[in-house]
Amino acid sequence: MTQTTGWPLWEVFVRSRQGLDHKHCGSLHASDATMALQMARDVYTRRLEGVSIWVVPSAAITASAPADQAIDFDPMADKIYRHPTFYRLPDEVDHM
Repeated sequence: MTQTTGWPLWEVFVRSRQGLDHKHCGSLHASDATMALQMARDVYTRRLEGVSIWVVPSAAITASAPADQAIDFDPMADKIYRHPTFYRLPDEVDHM
């Protein structure tokens, strides 16, 4: 069994063949970015479903606080002009 105590935690994001964005698929412990990338490839793309992998140290991620939800997101409801509901997209644009 491998001792992983002291190794940093990495978050793994994978872009699938039919997707345009990377999706978070899990976490793993690794000694460095190269090892994290190799381990992510082995663990999260075993069935050839991914075309791109990102690994990010968990310590580098900053998230909003649940208590700040009203401050962060409620003002957006007042600016309906920012939502693309008023625009007609061409038929060629099918991924928005």
